[in-house]
Amino acid sequence: MIIKKFLGKTEEEAVAAAKKELGEGVVVMNVKEVKPRGLFTAFKPRQVEVTVAREDDRESLRQVKRETQPAPAQIPVSSMRQEPQPEKAPTVKDLQSASGESLRSQNIERKLDSLQSLLETQLKKDEELAEAGSGAKGEPERAEKAAETPEQPENPETDKFLRLLYNTMLENEVDEKYANQIMEDADKNKKPNIPFDYILANIYQKMVLKFGKSEGITPASKGPKMVFFLGPTGVGKTTTIAKVASSFTVEEKKRVALLTTDTYRIAAAEQLRTYANILEVPFRVIYTEEELQEALQNFKEYDYIFVDTAGHSHQNEEQLGKMKGFLDAVKDQAECQVFLVLSVTTKYRDLLRIAESYKEVADYELIFTKLDETATWGSIMNLKLQTDTTIAYVTSGQNVPSDIERFNPQKTVKQLLGGKK
Repeated sequence: MIIKKFLGKTEEEAVAAAKKELGEGVVVMNVKEVKPRGLFTAFKPRQVEVTVAREDDRESLRQVKRETQPAPAQIPVSSMRQEPQPEKAPTVKDLQSASGESLRSQNIERKLDSLQSLLETQLKKDEELAEAGSGAKGEPERAEKAAETPEQPENPETDKFLRLLYNTMLENEVDEKYANQIMEDADKNKKPNIPFDYILANIYQKMVLKFGKSEGITPASKGPKMVFFLGPTGVGKTTTIAKVASSFTVEEKKRVALLTTDTYRIAAAEQLRTYANILEVPFRVIYTEEELQEALQNFKEYDYIFVDTAGHSHQNEEQLGKMKGFLDAVKDQAECQVFLVLSVTTKYRDLLRIAESYKEVADYELIFTKLDETATWGSIMNLKLQTDTTIAYVTSGQNVPSDIERFNPQKTVKQLLGGKK
């Protein structure tokens, strides 16, 4: 894995620089604003620092990575026990001797909060190695020889710590299949006497990379972007559309039109009409494919056309077919983007069936709603890994437009490993 920082005037500029150097496969690990230093700081523009990661399977890079991390064998377990330091991870014995479940959660949470400083330390070591230049030529060879030495006895406390993380994921309803895959991957990279910090950091980074990154709703290259919101009844599609429309209209000053094909529930159409009146944007109820094509022509000077659809059972093939008909009617006339809106409170088996059914309608990205109504977010990871579909947004309440945000992999992984939401 390659981890590196990039600076730019905006997040987009920094990410573009990262992609130019490392390729399109980079995943943003952290974004922060960097204040100018030195004299005349008031006249210097602030910059955005982006930390990105990228998987790389080439053996030479794996060897260099091993050399940029502290050698685990040089940190004996006894020294960690005798001289505890403020940021050192606790042993499992410490966790068990304290107040049980509560202290366990607090300690894992504390270590998750300190992961950013750990990543920055690793980045500093990478930079120092790069500056060393030719002095590092012999390092991969020594790493290869070190790898050939007999394996040392395993540390049972490390196994207990991995079991603790495994159980935490299961408690958060991560599917056992995926929890096992994560633990097996961690076990392959396990070395005797390795600090818990590095075990946790490795698992954290791997899980974040599994989620990837979404660009959210992107503008069309020409004409309006038609954005369809699909999903079963009661997941909050209409409220979600209102939140997104408010953001684009009020904050980004874009021209937005709202349409609904939900002619089954009068309340849903009136709710969206109310939001449209508040935002002072056009609204129209669509009954046929021809009316949808006509609306596209009427609003061809707009930036976005958001389309609400009727919620219904995923087993209703007639309604699924009608929805597909609406999409097919405009897909050749405008750029379209489709989102499947799902509630995180829905049972995982039902989420799988819903996701599979809507794949027959269109390729979609995911929006998860009602995160405030559950303490377990495992189904978010489960569905992502099962469907290999991008997660774009999450919502956590009824407030418009505040209770929606771009999906944050770091925040979700922290919750799955026992940290706070």
